[in-house]
Amino acid sequence: MSKKECKYSSVGGQALIEGIVMKGPKGKALCVRLPDGSIHRELNSKKYLKDKYAIARIPLIRGVITFVETLIDSYSDLMRSAELSGFSEVENGENESKLDKWISDHFGKAMMAVISFISVILSVCLSVGIFIYLPALLVDLFDKYVTHDTLSRLHPLFEGILRIIIFVLYMWIVSLQKDIKRVFMYHGAEHKSIFCFENGLELTIENVRKQIRFHPRCGTSFIFVMLILSIAVSSCLVLIFPTLATVSRPLWILVKLLVLPFVMGLGYEFIKYAAKHDNIFVSILAAPGLWMQRITTKEPTDDIIEVGIASLKVALYGLPEENEENENI
Repeated sequence: MSKKECKYSSVGGQALIEGIVMKGPKGKALCVRLPDGSIHRELNSKKYLKDKYAIARIPLIRGVITFVETLIDSYSDLMRSAELSGFSEVENGENESKLDKWISDHFGKAMMAVISFISVILSVCLSVGIFIYLPALLVDLFDKYVTHDTLSRLHPLFEGILRIIIFVLYMWIVSLQKDIKRVFMYHGAEHKSIFCFENGLELTIENVRKQIRFHPRCGTSFIFVMLILSIAVSSCLVLIFPTLATVSRPLWILVKLLVLPFVMGLGYEFIKYAAKHDNIFVSILAAPGLWMQRITTKEPTDDIIEVGIASLKVALYGLPEENEENENI
């Protein structure tokens, strides 16, 4: 593969607990550092909806479908890495309450699965409250008591700016946690490994270490693009339908949730476009996400880089055992 082909490849990944998952030509590769120091390698050739149905490849629609599938996959991969790395055992041993133990002993895995599902729902509700409802509420209070109802037309703009500020503060606070900081180091290794491949260099620790850790196709960039597009779409809606500026806040939140799939679709199309183009438009929209990666990625150590290289090689070339078998044929 030429350097240009490598640069515009569709290889992507995600940082896990003591591991990295990469998606490439051979499928989805998951590599995790085990408690004994070795690296566990898995390869999944799962077919996604875009591989099965033409509708899932239509622009805008494909972004929403990919986002939902990615969320489901990400949660599954995160739990798998926690299990393999021994993280979940440590957490359970140190923090399992008597109630958790009683539920597990008397009702088994089924009840624990239900509790996990409820936890996910509560997390989604909390996210909506913090990142959607809270900014709208704060702007409403500011407009009522400070500017005396003069910001109605500019409400989406100030709401969006406040949402970005809350998101940055939230990520910065989260990054201070020891375990999260290590995940962010794996995030850095994921980016540096992909950059090494895209630059046409041999995948070695030395070559990967030299790469930068800020990548335009990162999920962080996608989130920032969504935030910026959300401001633009919301502002356009208020200009087109002026009555939206005076509706109740719950109704406004409902409108925001209804247009969210459209914003997701636009954001996905931009990330796809940014992956293959390098111009001033892309640079401007990608800049906030690249800056945010100073928080969401950290410089990895060599042992973490080794996991990134292992995951990328499996995604590109398959499992080592399979390569050995092919050589013997």
